[in-house]
Amino acid sequence: MRSIWRGAVSFGLVSIGVKLYSATEDKDIRFHQVHATDGGRVKYRRVCSIDGEEVEYSDIAKGYELPSGEVVILTDEDFDELPLSTRREIEVLEFVDQDEIDPIMFEKTYYLEPDGPAARPYVLLRDALGNAGQVAITKIAIRQRESLAALRVRDGVLVLHTMRWPDEIRRPDFAFLDEDISVRPQELKMAEALIGSMTAEFDATQFTDDYREAMTALLEAKQSGGEVQQVPEAPDDGAAVVDLMSALRRSVERARGGASGAAADDAADDAGAAPAKKAPAKRAPARRKAAAADEPAATKAAAETPAAGKKTTAAKKTASADKPPAKRARRSA
Repeated sequence: MRSIWRGAVSFGLVSIGVKLYSATEDKDIRFHQVHATDGGRVKYRRVCSIDGEEVEYSDIAKGYELPSGEVVILTDEDFDELPLSTRREIEVLEFVDQDEIDPIMFEKTYYLEPDGPAARPYVLLRDALGNAGQVAITKIAIRQRESLAALRVRDGVLVLHTMRWPDEIRRPDFAFLDEDISVRPQELKMAEALIGSMTAEFDATQFTDDYREAMTALLEAKQSGGEVQQVPEAPDDGAAVVDLMSALRRSVERARGGASGAAADDAADDAGAAPAKKAPAKRAPARRKAAAADEPAATKAAAETPAAGKKTTAAKKTASADKPPAKRARRSA
């Protein structure tokens, strides 16, 4: 287990260093949202509702909306400056009987482990709580939220139950509570007899999650029957290049005030992208194969100075036209 909080239990003048661990874990079968046709994962982007731009995690803050519609923005620094003494301290407020706490108030459960040399005062508090048969009511701040908490002993370990605040418990407001509904004494007696016949000592290990077992069996049956979708690999680099080139092409068109597709494709070629629609180039003569080795350098020069590149090409064509064919020269000889 990995600790999620580190601090101290303040018990009178005694300070007990502790680490906090989650005492429970979910065993639910987790699913991903996928595309039904090919099994590809469905991804979500964090997009600003005003400018439509994707927002990085580092640029995300917490906002509180006022009744007027305005928003108060709080950063991590604002939360760090709050004067919370319970951020690193579990303050013991009082001791009560556990039966006095309504279970509806319990929220999450954590284990406390003594930190370093705090084992002896930890055991002292544990044994004192166990002998008294009581629980300690405390306050603790976890993840920028302060909660009431009940501290008790379980299997030789101090267990902390975070609790809801009283104003967070809803009151039931159902119509039947205002009605005068009565049951016959014979019905009540039969119901009590049924309860008595079903009374037992609670043993959680006797109960199983039937839904999870049925879902596991269904997944195994589909896997053994070959009903498995092979998801092709989709490298992010290629998709990013395509999106970048598309964005560059649109940017060029917008900058030139709606230039022709050919002009935009020429600009995309300079950026290293393939044109969207372009007439096929004429086939080069075979005798120009020897010049192919110099093509990268020529392309680079043309990309840097387009006009010079065109002049060079025209010069090559002129020189090629003036040069007599090699076969005719051999015949004259």
